[in-house]
Amino acid sequence: MMDDATRDGLLAFLRQAEALKQVTRTSWTSNGQPETVASHSWRLCLMALVVAPYVPGIDVGKLLRICLVHDLGEAIGGDISAVLQEGVPSKAAQERADLLTLTASLPAAVRDDLVALWDEYESSATPEAQLAKGLDKLETILQHNQGAMPPGFDFRFNLRYGAAYTASDPVLRALRAVLDAETEQRAREAEGS
Repeated sequence: MMDDATRDGLLAFLRQAEALKQVTRTSWTSNGQPETVASHSWRLCLMALVVAPYVPGIDVGKLLRICLVHDLGEAIGGDISAVLQEGVPSKAAQERADLLTLTASLPAAVRDDLVALWDEYESSATPEAQLAKGLDKLETILQHNQGAMPPGFDFRFNLRYGAAYTASDPVLRALRAVLDAETEQRAREAEGS
């Protein structure tokens, strides 16, 4: 049974997390709408669900939980494009602090579980976290290739983006090879050649 304080804390958290439906990323959908953090996280979870059967030894439930929480802190601080992260001293530290603020109304056990999953993702400490990181990068590239990106978009940035997270697993490498070929094609089209 849930007491009133727990109920109210859960609802407060869920109301704050709704911001992810509005926080945009530097990507666009195929119909030209700005992509939101929530829509990115949704397709990341879908990718994880359909790719996991091809990666031996993965706990799908844990993988999905990691994918769901990996960008929760962005409900407060927003998303910082990978292109701009080079100038940000500690994006991870800020995002973790934002996650702690966002989850403050939750019961300690629930909050601690979400933060532990985020920490696991950030450190790539487990096979599930490593797969989530790799898929996160691939989902971004897939969206850039599929989206109605603005003139001047640097598609070739994606040829090196997240490469370290997709190199070790054969399934991620296979997906990456197709996405890299699509990226190169989009870059050529954008250049008019």
